[in-house]
Amino acid sequence: PPFQLVKQLQQWSTVNMCQDTIFCTIDVTDLYTMVPQIEGVLSLKKMLDQLKLKQVGGLKFETIIRLSRLVMTNNYFSYNGQFYHQVRGGAMGSPLTLTISNCYMYFFERQIVNQIRNSGGLYFRYIDDIFITINWPVRHLLKQIERWNNFDENINLSANIGSTVNFLDLSIENQDGQLFTTVYQKPSYEPYYLAFNSIHPLHMKKNIPFAMLLHAIRYCSTFQSYLNEREKLRMALLLNKYPNKIIDEQFDNVLVKFGINEPLTSINYNRSRQKIIDSPIKEKLSVNYDKSIFVHFTYCSSMKTFPIKFHALWDKYFDKSPINEVIPILGTRNVDNLQRRLIHTKS
Repeated sequence: PPFQLVKQLQQWSTVNMCQDTIFCTIDVTDLYTMVPQIEGVLSLKKMLDQLKLKQVGGLKFETIIRLSRLVMTNNYFSYNGQFYHQVRGGAMGSPLTLTISNCYMYFFERQIVNQIRNSGGLYFRYIDDIFITINWPVRHLLKQIERWNNFDENINLSANIGSTVNFLDLSIENQDGQLFTTVYQKPSYEPYYLAFNSIHPLHMKKNIPFAMLLHAIRYCSTFQSYLNEREKLRMALLLNKYPNKIIDEQFDNVLVKFGINEPLTSINYNRSRQKIIDSPIKEKLSVNYDKSIFVHFTYCSSMKTFPIKFHALWDKYFDKSPINEVIPILGTRNVDNLQRRLIHTKS
């Protein structure tokens, strides 16, 4: 989501940004536990109505609403030997709570979105985090936030305004009328990733440096901030036992993937970065469950060649068979070891 904000912010800033442009981040206080249950379900109903959806998957509109009401009004938990029934909000971590909170916020924010956009500003929200940039005096924006706080007693907005703000993992700054963005790391951040010596398929490990550098290029608006971030990433990866050869190979693969045939320099950085930003994000292909079979196996060092051998055997024995229309999809399970037992949290 912050990457979508980077794209929108870049487009907005080229036309609208000036020395007095302010940024504002707004946090919705305890959204998941403040959304009223029945009104939350009604906002989901309103959203399905607006989208003109009569059913989702195999579930009819009426069934979705009835099941949602059942889930939202029947959350129970125990604390100190006592059982409690949750009468406000939804269970933390529940996918339904997330969906209903999103729907509730969507209808809450309509008037705010229109007001900001009609005033030439940019509005962006990710669940309970809001970002606004606009060429208003700070005093006027604070007055508007105070007014928005009276829209709904369940929604309490807490704002932070300035020429520099952090939105999720993105740092945004107005440097004398120029937009500057880079990666933001919270004070609690620790540079620990999947260790290279862990028992996981190699492609999983290789994807980490690839994704990290892509993330850095997308966020870093200057070549120098990119260099700083790249070296921080390298140090973090070395700390997690990644060989320099793998790091360099995957860093290079990012450029190859986007058709960039030369190393990044201060001269070509902006052009190359724009090419990466403008490239469409590859959407996950939906799985046809009628034509797919899922095979899970426990991954260990002796099973490295299993996927290749499995596909070879599948093609050998089912090539002329009707079952060959079914696509086998291999998935891995981690080895059940002492470390996994010690960190397993679910009872």
